[in-house]
Amino acid sequence: MSISTDSKRKQVLSGMQPTGNLHLGRYFGAIQNWVNLQESYDCIYSIVDYHAMTMPFDPRRLREQVWELVFDIMAVGVKPENIFIQSMIPEHTELAWIFNCVSSYGEVSRMTQFKDKSQQINDKDKDAFISTGLFTYPVLQAADILIYRADYVPVGKDQDQHLELTRNIANRFNQLVGKEYFVLPETLYTDLPKVLSTADPSKKMSASLGPKHHISVFSDADVIRKQIKSAVTDSGDTPVGQISPGVQNLLDMLKASGGHPEMESFREHAISGTLQYGRLKESVADVIISMTETFKQKRQEIASDKVKYQESVAASSQVIRKRAQETVREVKDLIGLMNVPL
Repeated sequence: MSISTDSKRKQVLSGMQPTGNLHLGRYFGAIQNWVNLQESYDCIYSIVDYHAMTMPFDPRRLREQVWELVFDIMAVGVKPENIFIQSMIPEHTELAWIFNCVSSYGEVSRMTQFKDKSQQINDKDKDAFISTGLFTYPVLQAADILIYRADYVPVGKDQDQHLELTRNIANRFNQLVGKEYFVLPETLYTDLPKVLSTADPSKKMSASLGPKHHISVFSDADVIRKQIKSAVTDSGDTPVGQISPGVQNLLDMLKASGGHPEMESFREHAISGTLQYGRLKESVADVIISMTETFKQKRQEIASDKVKYQESVAASSQVIRKRAQETVREVKDLIGLMNVPL
């Protein structure tokens, strides 16, 4: 097995935690972009199971969740040779320790997601502890990116702060060793960075909010149609000339699913206050069901021969690991650490 190393193609790196199912929010917000980027870039995508440990998790389920997400993203078009599992490449954590020692406590403590996720843990269980890993995981995230000299990282706006930390760490390392060793990665924003809950458009679509708040990519057609049909559209206080969040969410999903001949008409009627919500919902359901049909077929094919696909991703992880090993050896030489003889 080989990984594309075409020097003319820029390197893209992204990762996803193996938590929850692959719903439309995760697909439109990240995975759809992963699939499209494969055509123009040298892409590698990680299932970041080390990161999944920063929040309360079940050790009996973690490995199963990893493989489920692997199968899911392959079913929607991510190439097996572009996928790796983070814990199969221990160099990530080795580089993260080095970065822990060249990043400042102050800049890491300013990461807003630590405060947000700590609050989530406390809200669910007052007796639960906040792990040190939750505090330092942005440094591991920097290692995930820099270890492959990624030129671009597809992220949502909520990850801007983390990418800035990554750039700061790369800069500080380069200055410390007196060499422009690490590439300073840039962002690639998705066309649809945030999909809202159809049950409550004030919230992001999330499996953790319950079944009414997310739509699985692999749901049966009647389930998808029912959830879209019940989608909240307008609370009644949206001024004429503006589009309510609920309607905008449906229009965004319609566009992301491939579009519709009446899409501009729907938008114009939404602005004028004359939109027929039923027609819009029917069209949205139709295009999503059409789009996801091939996903479900591929997912069934994968389920019938899981071992073959597991072996494929295990092999790609080992190929990709060679890049990480090379980087860590060079970093240790530059920083003054010992390397194990080859």
